[in-house]
Amino acid sequence: MFSREEIIQFILKSLQENAIDLKDQFEKSKKSIGFFYLDDLLPLEITFLINEAFPDPKKTSLKKSLKQNKYISAQVNEHPQIIEDIIFAFQSPLIVKAIEKICSINNLEPDPNLYAGGISMMGNESFLNPHLDNSHDKDRLRFRALNLLYYVTPDWNLKDGGNLELWPQGPKNKQVTIHAKFNRLVVMATHKKSWHSVSRVTIDRFRCCVSNYYFTRIPIDNQTSFHVTTFRGRPEQKLRDRLLQVDSFLRMQIRKVFKKGIVENPHVYKKDKS
Repeated sequence: MFSREEIIQFILKSLQENAIDLKDQFEKSKKSIGFFYLDDLLPLEITFLINEAFPDPKKTSLKKSLKQNKYISAQVNEHPQIIEDIIFAFQSPLIVKAIEKICSINNLEPDPNLYAGGISMMGNESFLNPHLDNSHDKDRLRFRALNLLYYVTPDWNLKDGGNLELWPQGPKNKQVTIHAKFNRLVVMATHKKSWHSVSRVTIDRFRCCVSNYYFTRIPIDNQTSFHVTTFRGRPEQKLRDRLLQVDSFLRMQIRKVFKKGIVENPHVYKKDKS
């Protein structure tokens, strides 16, 4: 088994060796949705071990609605140690600093609460509709800045679905598809124009992903207003689009009265949970 420190060093080496190309990717795309992706992030042996450690879906939480269909878990201490190690390896100051340099964003802060982070699994017919992530952390003290997605499912083909989609011109226009390729890290900026989604899975397998968010005290787009996670329909989903806009409007009105919502979002890491 590999230690967390060894995993950190492997990630750091990959980022540093590819820093020029990654910085170029992010710079070329940042006028709309800044992003980069890096293949072969870790030695294959480690990535296989991470994938094998993903839990039975019954041990995770299913989120299923007009917005999405996926399994998630932030309570990473309930899973094999390597799951916790890979998630928190991305929160190492060494990794955070390396990504700061690549993206030219200062003072990034990882999220030990794993608010909307952790692991996700998407099986046959799973999807995630176009949406904007919640603008803040769980306490509304910091602004969401970057989303880190690490894909760990072997032999995952583009045609299998479950791929990240970016909508640089908004959800009514054409998307950019980024293959959820095995051992690929994707880092994307999150702000008020960062519309993204996940295409519907078309095979009877689970696409597994490790996710983290980084936050800043000053928003990267200089827009300080708050917004809830905001979903839309795909261009062909006219009725769903109207329903999801109404849903987002109502939830936003609630948050104007109840700053943290009526009930606490359960998608956080509760370290003291037995």
